Amino acid sequence: MRDLAFVGFLGLLFLFGFKRPFLFVLTYAYIDIVAPQRLTYLLLNSVPISLMAVALAVLGWLIADDKGDSRFAPRQGLIFLLLLYCGITTTTADFPINAAEKWSWVWKSLAFAIFLPLTLRTRLRIEALALFMVLSAATIIIVGGIKTLASGGGYGVLNLMVTNNTGLYESSIISTVAIAIIPLILFLRKYGTIFPTDWRVSLFSYALIFASLLMPIGTEARTGLVCIGVLAILALRSAKRRFTYIFLALALGAIAIPFLPQSFTARMDTIKNHKADQSAGTRLAVWAWTWDYAKDHPFGGGFDAYRGNKLRIEKTQVEEAGGSETIEKQVVEDQSRAYHSSYFEMLGEQGYPGLVLWLLIHGIGIVRMEFVRRAWRKRDLDDGQWIGALAEALQHGHIIYMVGAAFVGIAFQPFVYMLVGLQIGLDTYARRRDAEAHWSPLVQKQQEAIVNRPAWT
Repeated sequence: MRDLAFVGFLGLLFLFGFKRPFLFVLTYAYIDIVAPQRLTYLLLNSVPISLMAVALAVLGWLIADDKGDSRFAPRQGLIFLLLLYCGITTTTADFPINAAEKWSWVWKSLAFAIFLPLTLRTRLRIEALALFMVLSAATIIIVGGIKTLASGGGYGVLNLMVTNNTGLYESSIISTVAIAIIPLILFLRKYGTIFPTDWRVSLFSYALIFASLLMPIGTEARTGLVCIGVLAILALRSAKRRFTYIFLALALGAIAIPFLPQSFTARMDTIKNHKADQSAGTRLAVWAWTWDYAKDHPFGGGFDAYRGNKLRIEKTQVEEAGGSETIEKQVVEDQSRAYHSSYFEMLGEQGYPGLVLWLLIHGIGIVRMEFVRRAWRKRDLDDGQWIGALAEALQHGHIIYMVGAAFVGIAFQPFVYMLVGLQIGLDTYARRRDAEAHWSPLVQKQQEAIVNRPAWT
């Protein structure tokens, strides 16, 4: 039955796409985020639905779309350079087979991010993509929230519909993304035109935010807790009564603590005492290894270069008994441990050039959204105020991602590059709107001058 539901839903999206080709873009976004082929038992496993969707999206744009408003932004050029550079490092990778496997999906993520802004010509399209991204992630988040309320979850225990712990179905990744989309949810609730604001939209939005906040609890991902802290700080920018907001935030946090699962609070305590936690100790050891590796391999070792690491971790356990403390030290050896950080992932795999390109792509995005936010936030509601609000939501979500990325390897996560593509699309749309606004009065003055010109001239 579930297979038939997925097939029917995708079939309708593809069918409507032939009438409105932009729907193929949204279909690909849904497939890339939710991965329905992994959720079905038989029907979609053998069909290349992702390839079909992106091929139809590109063909639809080439054949039917008006390209007069399409612009190629500098950040698209940077993504293209990163794509080329990753392709080169893949040919010289330390582990060619593993590198080729990761490259098989990375290049698609980067290529789609380059293509995506070319299709975002109107407010409806920009909003539709934001809505599809949020609702696609919500299909995972809602399931996780319900299961957390029912069972409390647990580290490596919460089942998010699949047993394959990859993509958004990985605990730390979904925790980061769940918190990062909260600003987008709030934007769609207030400024959305596809589903205009009413009590049903508000109820669903707040329920989805609650489910998103539950994800770090259900997965017991420490990264998610850090992201919640960043979100709380960023929310101060738009809070009208900041002291009241701070008081309520602290009060809600204090009230929530007694209701949290004991396993969650015990795992969060390892943030303070990382030496007693093997996972945290391993991260620090991997980062140190990667730093030394980059000194000898400044251009990186290609995808999955971490497989060459050999680590020696010293774990310190402090036990209190009878008023005295006993310190026990244990040496653990490990190897081929993942980076657990997007920054070190880029450094180890793509070297200094790749890391610089990656930081430029994301850093410029955060800065550009600030310019757009300031330029449009004080406009009237009917004069593009939504542009400034969306720029702020995308900026906040991006900052949350960059903080979360410090603790999980999501440097090439497709969802994030869709966010980047959405930023570029909004930026170019805002520039075009601004240019048209300045051009129209000039044209009007020229027309008035012609009308008022004396007959003898």
